This record gives sequence, C-alpha cells and structure tokens, in this order.
Amino acid sequence: MDPERARQLLAAERERLEEAIAELEEEAAEQDEPNDAGSETLYEDELEAGLAEDLAAQLAALERAEARLQAGTYGLSVDSGEPIPDERLEALPTAERTAEEQGRQSRA
Repeated sequence: MDPERARQLLAAERERLEEAIAELEEEAAEQDEPNDAGSETLYEDELEAGLAEDLAAQLAALERAEARLQAGTYGLSVDSGEPIPDERLEALPTAERTAEEQGRQSRA
C-alpha cells in the first residue's frame, strides 16, 4: 500500500476513535449526576466500561500501526512478514496479520 494512502487511512481511524472516546467521556460525565435508576445505571456503567475497554484496545492497535508505518513495515504481517492485501487494509487499517493468519489465531 502506498504510504500516503496508509497515512490517510490511519489519520481517519484516529479521528474516528478520538471522537468516539470523547463522546463516551461526555456521556459518562452526564451520568455522574445521582439518580434513582438503579439497575439501569449499573447496566449503562458496565456497557460504557466495555466500550471504553474496546476503544482503548483499538487505539493501541492504531498506535502499533502508526509505528509500523514509521518503521516501513506497515502492510506486512507481524507474524510472517507476508503482505496484507490492500483491500484488507482499506477495510481495517490497523490489521496486523493477513485474514488467514488472523483466522488461525482467533481459533487458537
């Protein structure tokens, strides 16, 4: 993949993640006010905690992808060094492995 295209994809992904994190933080701040919702609040707190965890993992993957771009290894599998197809990188700019390798890892 062309490095400039990779930079564009990663920048768009960073923007998406930063917006999602900001929205989640804003929602959490709004819910800090006491109320009588009880179990509904607990559910929302757990949901937000899960979303925050997922966004943190996505941000870490983005940072690893940016480091690979800087090192000149973006688009190569971190396991085998095989090229990751551009179509996969377009769909998932933070992909670290080919689809086949990811499938094997997920099953393990």
